[in-house]
Amino acid sequence: MPKKINLAGRRFGRLVVLHDTGERKNREVVWHCLCDCGNEVNVVGHDLTSGRTTSCGCYKRERVAEANTVHGMAQRGKQHPMYNTWARMIQRCENPNDKPYKYYGGRGITVCEEWHNSAIFIDWALANGWQKGLTLDRIDNDGNYEPSNCHWVTRKEQARNRRSNRRITFNGKTQTLAQWAEELNIKDKILWNRINRYHWPIERALTEPVRRRA
Repeated sequence: MPKKINLAGRRFGRLVVLHDTGERKNREVVWHCLCDCGNEVNVVGHDLTSGRTTSCGCYKRERVAEANTVHGMAQRGKQHPMYNTWARMIQRCENPNDKPYKYYGGRGITVCEEWHNSAIFIDWALANGWQKGLTLDRIDNDGNYEPSNCHWVTRKEQARNRRSNRRITFNGKTQTLAQWAEELNIKDKILWNRINRYHWPIERALTEPVRRRA
């Protein structure tokens, strides 16, 4: 293990190192830091000393906001209807203090580089089926926010997609719930209820014929 260098009390950009968390990541010390904006974050030592991490993420968000203000999309009274969708996407993937972060950025979900510019994101949305009332949905629930993995759906469809994206293994074969439903000619809602509402064993849920009403 490399010799520990005490970083407590040192400043790196906007971060001041408070103490060693006791955690280790890839044999590196993880330090608890205070950002000038008031947020507290844990950062691997190498990321501090190499200059890779210099804030809690606030600096990057400020730069993005500045870039988008040039387009007039972040100015009061001139917000595009999709600006809030873009801003929420960035927040849940990059702000550890955002409540949904653990389901997105905390799972490794990221936003592609080009979509850090709201103008580019909005241009993509307009060219790919956005209409008022639709929501941004990832095709692969474990994939990132990028053009090849996103489309616009109704809220009902989005809820259905989240439910259907559960992966199920049976007889050595792994598929999403929706794929099993399609293969077995069973409505995915019925299959979901069997497994999650009635707690049937997987084998029974996938093999028992659906009773058809007379």
